[in-house]
Amino acid sequence: MAAEYWEIVGVYFDVTVDKIDGSVNLGTFTSCDGLSVEVETMDREEGGHNDFVWKLPVRLKYSNVKLTRTIGPESLKIATWFAGMATGLKRTTARIAALTTTGDELVAWRLTGVIPVRWTGPSFSAESPKVATETLEIAHHGFTMEPGSKKAAGAPAAGRA
Repeated sequence: MAAEYWEIVGVYFDVTVDKIDGSVNLGTFTSCDGLSVEVETMDREEGGHNDFVWKLPVRLKYSNVKLTRTIGPESLKIATWFAGMATGLKRTTARIAALTTTGDELVAWRLTGVIPVRWTGPSFSAESPKVATETLEIAHHGFTMEPGSKKAAGAPAAGRA
């Protein structure tokens, strides 16, 4: 059954990273930006064809993915992941699942060659009371899409993101 519009509006993202000693669920994020792919092209001009330039495909280029959420207890999992990179860079795989507020998966993306490249913490100011957020940026070598499944394990209750 297709998800209703109101279910899609309340989407959040569950992120799991695979490690040597098993997978680690980094928790849920309220925004996910940068899931995109672009075909880089090279221009080639051919004599006698003055009405166009050949666009030859060269390679696929994937953008970094930025995940944002309010800071909380799950933030420690990201710090631990970054700390593990100090002993050597190890690429891994990750899975990002788009979930409805009821915990149903709409769609998921499996990323390959994943490394964390940036973590940005909250800015604190007494003049501007805002919710403290964090942003995780990851680089990867590509992704595939998977159909959603019904209930996601450990899905938060409705209204919590």
